[in-house]
Amino acid sequence: MNLKLSLEQLIAELKQLGNSDVIKTKTKKFGIIANNALGVYQKDLKILAKSIGYDDALAVQLFDTGIYEARLLCSKIYHPKHLTEHQMDAWVNTFENWEICDSFCMGLFAPSQFALAKALEWASSDAEFVKRAGFVIMAAYGFSHKNAANTVFLSFFPIMLREARDDRKYVSKAINWALRQVGKRNPDLRLAAIETAHQMLQLENKSAKWVAKDALKELESTNVAMLNYPRSLYGAK
Repeated sequence: MNLKLSLEQLIAELKQLGNSDVIKTKTKKFGIIANNALGVYQKDLKILAKSIGYDDALAVQLFDTGIYEARLLCSKIYHPKHLTEHQMDAWVNTFENWEICDSFCMGLFAPSQFALAKALEWASSDAEFVKRAGFVIMAAYGFSHKNAANTVFLSFFPIMLREARDDRKYVSKAINWALRQVGKRNPDLRLAAIETAHQMLQLENKSAKWVAKDALKELESTNVAMLNYPRSLYGAK
């Protein structure tokens, strides 16, 4: 059952959930630095979002408050099918840390019809968290589109290789995540991901080597957990 709350009521609820100690913990432990933050954990935002359900108008209102947690909540109650490219571009350019980037990309951007176009576009961006957004969408795309063909994911590898020299922490981590996640989709993509990682090792670049070596630890493991998507081709194992 959806909980019908006004914007004012929701902000009051967020403020009640807020805790300055949470801000300190998220900054110290997870490197999350956010402006205008109240200090609310993701788990509490998810509970609140579930009680609200999809509400695009309210989501936009929440985002426009500029309150950090209100923006995180926006990413959880805006319907992915209703996204426009203009809206995605407007939001991605406000991302200030990995948490809000990943929250929007995984639950909202990746399931949208513009996910692939934006992943390919943003992966070339000079802005750290816009660029990260491109690779987080690549990492999350497989969960949102379980029946997508291998050709979609194979198109990601040359981009990962091209950008692997980027030494910014949250970009290199996103490339690593995308490489591992795509590689675990099915056995054929695993081989392609391993090949890409070995190509990165030849770049003689510190960031590229870290991305590759860390990914290979998982992808070349004998007990790597494979998703085997699409199941129509690879079956449940």
